[in-house]
Amino acid sequence: MPITSKYSNKKVEQIIEDMFDVLEKHDASAELALMIVGNIATNIINSDVPAAQRKAIADKFAQALQSSIKED
Repeated sequence: MPITSKYSNKKVEQIIEDMFDVLEKHDASAELALMIVGNIATNIINSDVPAAQRKAIADKFAQALQSSIKED
C-alpha cells in the first residue's frame, strides 16, 4: 500500500528545489551537502521530537533513507 503524505508533492518539490538552490549558491560539495542535511535532520529531531521518541524517529529516518538509495 502506498504511503500517503499530508503534504502536497508540489510543496515538497518546491522546498527541495529551494534547498538545492542554497547548496548550489554556496558551491557545496556532495560531502558538505550531506553533512548539512544530516545536521538539519539532527537539529529537527532534537528540537521538535519528544526525547522518548527520538531514537525511534531517527531509526525510521535511517531506514527510509537506506530504502530510497538507488544501487544501479
